Amino acid sequence: MRRASTIALALGLLTATTALSSSAVAADATPLWVKHVKNYAGGISGGVRARLVALEAQTDQAGTGFAAQQLVAGTDVQMNDDCDPPLPQNETSVAVNTSDPDNAVAAANDYCGDGFWMGHTTDGGATWTSQFRDPKLSPDSLTIEDRRCFGADPSVVYSDRDEAFYLSTLCYSPFNPSSETQVWRSTDGGATWTDSVDAAVAITNIAADGSIDGSVFYDKELLAVDNNPDSDFYGTLYMTFIKFHMTGASGRSDYCPVQLATTDPSGDPDDWTWSHTAVVPDDPGSKGVGASANQWAMPVVDETGALDVAYALEDCNTGLDRAFFFTRSTDAGASFSAPVRIDKAGQFADNPNIQDRLQNKKARAPISPSLAYDPTRNRLLFVYQNNIDRTISKADISIQTSDDFGATWSDTGTVSVTDSGDAAPGDQLFPWLAIDETGDAFAVWFDNRNDQANQLIETFLGVSTDGGDTWTNTLISDEAWNPDLAFFGCGCFIGDYNGMAVGGSLLYPVWTDGRNSPGKPLGHTDIFTDVMSLT
Repeated sequence: MRRASTIALALGLLTATTALSSSAVAADATPLWVKHVKNYAGGISGGVRARLVALEAQTDQAGTGFAAQQLVAGTDVQMNDDCDPPLPQNETSVAVNTSDPDNAVAAANDYCGDGFWMGHTTDGGATWTSQFRDPKLSPDSLTIEDRRCFGADPSVVYSDRDEAFYLSTLCYSPFNPSSETQVWRSTDGGATWTDSVDAAVAITNIAADGSIDGSVFYDKELLAVDNNPDSDFYGTLYMTFIKFHMTGASGRSDYCPVQLATTDPSGDPDDWTWSHTAVVPDDPGSKGVGASANQWAMPVVDETGALDVAYALEDCNTGLDRAFFFTRSTDAGASFSAPVRIDKAGQFADNPNIQDRLQNKKARAPISPSLAYDPTRNRLLFVYQNNIDRTISKADISIQTSDDFGATWSDTGTVSVTDSGDAAPGDQLFPWLAIDETGDAFAVWFDNRNDQANQLIETFLGVSTDGGDTWTNTLISDEAWNPDLAFFGCGCFIGDYNGMAVGGSLLYPVWTDGRNSPGKPLGHTDIFTDVMSLT
């Protein structure tokens, strides 16, 4: 039985004395990233912000254990076990064993503890085995209590070369200014993982002497792996992340560029050597396209072994996204091409709400882009939430494609459509892409089209057999749910993205779902799937 873990306990720990070394900041000094989250509407991602909401949630109900997996009637499967009382899970990622598509691993933020729910299946998604893991700060000199940190933004990939799953996580603390990104490995299909105290540390703001650079916070790490056996970089593991630099007492960020960490994941994870590249200049004075302020860096390796990265030009202190850019590395991330703008004049608009709130929903709903590569057409596909037609069809899921490795991009098309091909009514949000070996493209997203009040969420699947030019849409979730009843009753966070992967003839859409939420005070979400055979 997993340890009891409650919000009341977390609140008590806020007053505990935690120090990384004699040179660390005093325990009563609020980290700059916490001030940033409290003082600015956007910038640092929702998963990090949500941990503070959870810590501040008031409840005296103690968790006593974990319930058995619940299989909901119909085709949907609830993947996660839960604590008692149930608390939220959200922000999903999933990867498939390419040699055995019946084996897949998924992960999500888990608010019963400090880190993640992790599930693996060996029967094609019919049943899932749950486990719960919390990250730990890297310095071995610390006691296990002082190594406590929170995880967020899970990203899971599968390496053909290593026959291993890799999972990345943030590791950060509201009790001190520490900030790291880490990677765990599983070589047995997701059954066991690297011990949290032996994780690979891709980037950290903790120096060798124990001092902390509290002006830096690392956010939104995402993984990609080179699975091309003919590539010079076969097996290389890439992690994009956002480096928030904060200045002044308010925690304002003056620059937040895309960065990259690269490694050959051989040997023990805590012995890996990482190289680092500023994908966007690490310079508050940099100007021009794609400069200085960025989020949502999406890494994909194409069949040539090149690393493709799409990202948003987003304000460092709000949720406003000005444009999308693309850059490419052909030398394993050592250098990148000049950024190319993806969106075109008059074809993209972000939600004007600086907190990313959409109509009739309390939860933030950012643009949540996704990038994928189609090897049958040598085509890149890029999808995102688009508000250009918000007065007509509200937020849509848009797509742009490139047939020349990102040098030029198509006009904007629409993924979320009705049977007639028109943009679907109501809001659509949180898209994610996957492409199978035949070139068929699949997108999963949240959809309000069937609720005239534009509130109740269902999960839809889009399918394209012509490289993303046209799409058909299908409702795949069995029940609609109200996001306002989720996440400790405030309804303020349901994650920032969904996940999907395809392997062999199996498609694994994985999403956050609040159908079982009781509402206040402990509104929660679970993780669901509806695995589909493509044959």
